[in-house]
Amino acid sequence: MRKKLGFLLVVNMMMWLEFCMGRFVVEKNSLKVTSPDKLKDTYECAIGNFGIPQYGGTLVGAVVYPKSNQKACKTFDDLDASFKSKPGSLPIFLLADRGECYFTLKAWNAQNAGAAAILVADDRVEPLITMDTPEEEDARADYLQNITVPSALISKSLGDSIKKALSNGDMVNINLDWREALPHPDERVEYEFWTNSNDECGPKCESQIEFVKNFKGVAQILERKGYTQFTPHYITWYCPEAFTLSKQCKSQCINHGRYCAPDPDQDFSKGYDGKDVVVQNLRQACLYKVANENKKPWLWWDYVTDFAIRCPMKDKKYTKECADQVIQSLGVDLKQIDKCIGDPTADVDNTILKTEQEAQIGKGSRGDVTILPTLVINNRQYRGKLDKGAVLKAICSGFEETTEPDVCLSEEIQTNECLENNGGCWQDKAANITACKDTFRGRVCQCPVVQGVKFAGDGYTHCEASGSLRCEINNGGCWKKTQNGRTYSACIDDHTKGCKCPPGFKGDGVNNCEDIDECKAKTACQCPECKCKNTWGSYDCSCSGNLLYMREHDTCISKDVNAEVSWGFVWVIILGLAAAGVGGYAVYKYRIRRYMDSEIRAIMAQYMPLDNQPEVPNHHSHGNI
Repeated sequence: MRKKLGFLLVVNMMMWLEFCMGRFVVEKNSLKVTSPDKLKDTYECAIGNFGIPQYGGTLVGAVVYPKSNQKACKTFDDLDASFKSKPGSLPIFLLADRGECYFTLKAWNAQNAGAAAILVADDRVEPLITMDTPEEEDARADYLQNITVPSALISKSLGDSIKKALSNGDMVNINLDWREALPHPDERVEYEFWTNSNDECGPKCESQIEFVKNFKGVAQILERKGYTQFTPHYITWYCPEAFTLSKQCKSQCINHGRYCAPDPDQDFSKGYDGKDVVVQNLRQACLYKVANENKKPWLWWDYVTDFAIRCPMKDKKYTKECADQVIQSLGVDLKQIDKCIGDPTADVDNTILKTEQEAQIGKGSRGDVTILPTLVINNRQYRGKLDKGAVLKAICSGFEETTEPDVCLSEEIQTNECLENNGGCWQDKAANITACKDTFRGRVCQCPVVQGVKFAGDGYTHCEASGSLRCEINNGGCWKKTQNGRTYSACIDDHTKGCKCPPGFKGDGVNNCEDIDECKAKTACQCPECKCKNTWGSYDCSCSGNLLYMREHDTCISKDVNAEVSWGFVWVIILGLAAAGVGGYAVYKYRIRRYMDSEIRAIMAQYMPLDNQPEVPNHHSHGNI
């Protein structure tokens, strides 16, 4: 870790030496004290790089200096310390002393206590500085992006004068004026956005991505109509010559140490390297160059937004392959982009990145660019939160009076990015279905819901219908064809999704299903006498000669034999039944005759004994006469 920190320190020193040719400019606005009379005057104050400055406007308030917690490093829980203005009174400007905690924490505590703005009095006699957000390792606080009150750093002498006036019982009223904070020379605003493709640097990276996503709609409208000229920029620095062959330089730099960026996760042993960030920065700069040459510079906003969504580092998709897919979806020529990027391993200068390094140096009224992200409007650095409304107001303040576009007078902007190249989103032209949705912030690629059928997918490259009714919409995106009066479909009309070729076909079920030749595959009509004929989706089987095909048994039988066997079988049954009838009748007659003979013999034996029968004795009753 020490070696790593030492290397980064050396790199930062080299970057600083390069910046010494320029200078850092503290952006200021006007502060006018309107009371008491002894303090009436106009003073300078430095705009904080957080909160929302009221560019193009003014804000009047009364100053309050708390009796305790004067550095505003703690919350103002006491109800008596509430700085909410009462009805009919001026808003409250909280005056706090510099020191002990971050400027942002002071502003957050002041905002929660109801203050309309915060003035931070310097604790030393020195030129004004820009109050910035904490460094990356300390920028994890969740309140940073929620600060909305404007802030200003004032000199120690002015702070002492205000405190003295307040202790004497005077009311100190101040007018914060941002109307001249940005130049407004003509009817077109030129602005730059210094950014980074790295998405693993914490809240600052997240705020950049969110800002681009939210602001791109209005940015593209202003650009299309010629109201603005926008240029993206990327900060890089070079590796000291003595370290060019080191492991650190090789992992963080391209073109033999000429263009470098810090390791995204500050760990050389894992994840993406700084050189990956440099190459992606270069790719974004080249996309802007190519799009601008084709008179579509606004495509940069679509690319950066889509790349952040589709190719994040956390998903291991921060790659050229993923970037190329995004570029192709926007209709930009990949060959031109690759030509612009050149060979990152070559020991030569890259024209684009060399120009970017030169542009980092401040010229004229603009200072060096050392803070990321940085917005430069009419060659003056914007200070404050990267918020859509705040930035739009700042840009609008850069137009010459009466030349502002309608968007500066009303927030109702209507645009439809889906009309061109379908916004780079998925679409099914045949079914007139698209994943492109136009919004105020610009188009989004989101799979639609059509006639109660929900489509699922990434919205960029594919969307598939799902649910029980999915086959009703464009056949569920599956293959379907009618031929010779027969229709076959690969869509399964149930709660599953996907496509499967029906029996008799093979293929992916989406783009094609080819007929299977069952005859050639020898999966049917395999008996020796069988003759097979392939049909679309099925087959026909016949037998040669006087034979009949039995499909369920896949065999041929003789039609004649079949008839002989059948009639012979019938005659056998008939003769069998006749024989059984005759036999039964004979038995019946025999048994009846024997029975009758037996009965007759018994009767006759009583009246006239037969010779062959024993005499039947005649029994008389004996009694007394």
